[in-house]
Amino acid sequence: MSEDAEQQAEEIEVLKSIYEGDENFKQVDATTYQYKYIEGDKSFVLEIKWGPTYPTEKPKCNLEIFYNQHLLPSVKEKILAIVDAEAEQWVGCAMTYTLFECLKEKVAEILSEQTEEAVVARVEKIAIDDQTESKKPEKKEQLTKAQKRRAWDRAEIGRAGEKPRGWDWVDIVKHLSQAPHQPSS
Repeated sequence: MSEDAEQQAEEIEVLKSIYEGDENFKQVDATTYQYKYIEGDKSFVLEIKWGPTYPTEKPKCNLEIFYNQHLLPSVKEKILAIVDAEAEQWVGCAMTYTLFECLKEKVAEILSEQTEEAVVARVEKIAIDDQTESKKPEKKEQLTKAQKRRAWDRAEIGRAGEKPRGWDWVDIVKHLSQAPHQPSS
């Protein structure tokens, strides 16, 4: 087992023990971890993914998660800049806990730029863009009477020239109602 793999295994144990019972921490898989930051009614999720040579290389930090759609691009850039600067200092050491914790201290400052007016304006812009792209209804192909008749004839006979099952069956109720019932004497 390589030294990086040993350090990763050790860090997994440490993270599990530290964040045990913390609803905001989530281990997605063996090398991907997420932490949810909440400040009032605003929140975001930071995902950290380890590469094969972590911790001798910086982990990949991701904010492009469905949960973070409401975040403004400037806020995302600020978060990634803070995490990247912190990760630079800790290359060669286990840093997932440190990266999560450095953001905890700055959540209020980071989310202060995330104003509801900006989010509402962005949503309205998206809604307006959707409305301008009106879709034209598709036109149905118009068939002539002769084309319709041929289509019906083909459907009744079938593709192989066979008539459908029961085409010559007699309606039993209709047939019996036409013939008078004769009681046997």
